[in-house]
Amino acid sequence: MKFKFIGVALLCAFLMMNIVFTQFMVHQFYYENYIKVLIFGGLNIVVFPLALFTYKKTKNEKA
Repeated sequence: MKFKFIGVALLCAFLMMNIVFTQFMVHQFYYENYIKVLIFGGLNIVVFPLALFTYKKTKNEKA
């Protein structure tokens, strides 16, 4: 089961963005900047399906 490297790189980038957005969201919640919490939460919700789509697309590719 071999993966294309571009798909794996995209998947890693999307998942890293999820981690970063979650960390920013927690940090802004601590400092009570609730508008920024909603922005980073929304970005997290947008990026996660992109990661799932990339995973499914990469998983079905023949190497």
